[in-house]
Amino acid sequence: MSAWVLPDHLADVLPSEARHIEELRRLALDGARRFGYELVMPPLLEHLESLLTGTGSSPELQPFKLVDQLSGRSMGLRADTTPQAARIDAHLLNRPGVTRLCYCGPVLHTRPDGPYATREPLQFGAELFGHGGLEADLEVLQLALSVLSQSAVRQVSVDLGDARIVKSVLAGIELDSAVRQSIHQALAAKDISSLQQLVIPLPNAVGQALLSLPVLYGDVTVLERAQSVLAAWPQAVQALKELQWLASHLDVPVTVDLADLRGYAYYSGARFAVYVPGASDALVRGGRYDEVGAVFGRKRPAVGFSLDLKSLVAVVPRQPLRA
Repeated sequence: MSAWVLPDHLADVLPSEARHIEELRRLALDGARRFGYELVMPPLLEHLESLLTGTGSSPELQPFKLVDQLSGRSMGLRADTTPQAARIDAHLLNRPGVTRLCYCGPVLHTRPDGPYATREPLQFGAELFGHGGLEADLEVLQLALSVLSQSAVRQVSVDLGDARIVKSVLAGIELDSAVRQSIHQALAAKDISSLQQLVIPLPNAVGQALLSLPVLYGDVTVLERAQSVLAAWPQAVQALKELQWLASHLDVPVTVDLADLRGYAYYSGARFAVYVPGASDALVRGGRYDEVGAVFGRKRPAVGFSLDLKSLVAVVPRQPLRA
């Protein structure tokens, strides 16, 4: 193989596109600063156990691994910056009250997220620590929409879901981790036939509730229907009411998908995805992840989002070249 051929799903960024990405990076960081978010720069390389802490078993978060030539310990190249931000909040800043952090830098994925996706996204994100109220979720979502607006992205729509719904329906039921993962995958893919087989051993009410989730998607009226379907699970009903509150405070089109479990496994509450015309998948993903900080010794509320600037540059209007 020729020395100049790059590995699969990795590519050089040439001058005109690189300039455009850099302009978007500055817009995003300036937008976060206006919201009160402070910039942090975590290292690309960390001890492996630190990178995996709090992330569950998400295949998206499996890092490239190597051995540290100084210590002999296993190290990894970050696949997501959110756990690093949680570590900084817990151990380095350790502030009382609310902390707002933002970042922008490359991450490395062992596998691409899609057929044409890069394995080296340029991840911009913002994280808010120390506030468990819906106001924090709304602020983070509004910041994400503001960044897209400043980047001249139009016709955005927000899709809402909540990790607590499936968790509450399955609460108290002993399930093998592989079976639980299969249920999550079937729900995310809306694979009704596979889901029907998976729920056979479960109590009838639980099985019927899970089978109803793949069809509970559409506009915000879905939330009212879902409250009657899931009335036996108070935590799920509370989550639905909170999604209604979030939707009522947004001035963009809102859809709901209660079976959408894609994205990182550390989400623990309301989650959102932002879609724009021309993008093959969600341009922004975010949500609440109150459990991640616990493994760093400081469990407190947290919510955030991230996006790939390389994906963003593909859907924004082309900028004229300037001398």
